[in-house]
Amino acid sequence: MNRAQLDKQPDDVASMFDDVASRYDLTNDVLTFGLARTWRRTVAHSVAAGPGERVLDLAAGTGTSSMTFTHHGAEVVAGDISKGMLAEGRRRHPKIDFIYADAMDLPFSDASFDVVTISFGIRNVNDVDAGLSEMLRVLRPGGRLIICEFSTPTFDPFSVVYKEYLMRALPAVAKAVSSNPEAYVYLAESIRAWPDQDEFAQQILGAGFDQVKHRNLTGGIVAVHHALKPDAHTSGAER
Repeated sequence: MNRAQLDKQPDDVASMFDDVASRYDLTNDVLTFGLARTWRRTVAHSVAAGPGERVLDLAAGTGTSSMTFTHHGAEVVAGDISKGMLAEGRRRHPKIDFIYADAMDLPFSDASFDVVTISFGIRNVNDVDAGLSEMLRVLRPGGRLIICEFSTPTFDPFSVVYKEYLMRALPAVAKAVSSNPEAYVYLAESIRAWPDQDEFAQQILGAGFDQVKHRNLTGGIVAVHHALKPDAHTSGAER
């Protein structure tokens, strides 16, 4: 069974997600005790996609998150590097445009989206700074960036329990429900290696975004990061 390594080579990551595509959403529901659905609703509220807006949903997987952005008339493009995920997404959601899209080299013109969002995928990007730069490029001036990612619990005793769950319980549970439990060993390792909320916020700021802020969910297990692409009126403002 395939798993990616922490150097996050795109082919390894794509192949790993190919292996889990068919049961990915079910496995996530089990491993997060259903919290993944709550986190998706929060992301949809943060994206706040409106009529006529273009939304790029990166690491879209099977399109479960992408569907929530269409409810108020937005046009959604679902991007992923896993051909297995893209195929599963097209089967489930034929009205959404699924496109192969590497976050480090997006196949879109400059300033072509009102919103770029990525949930639980930015930590799998080989070069996060390059990915953020590409997201900035394809956003229109004033466009919104919404990133949802696992983060660092804010209550220290809980953080210890959480990390033990990641490294011990998560792979064991995944073995019972996932088509590729080895993938979830990598996912646990990648979550532990990911920077905390403040450090990642500084990385987003350093990529050229304005008004960077974040909101903790479930005690900091997950953080939703918000930012704007500067426009002519804000590019000189303090970040």
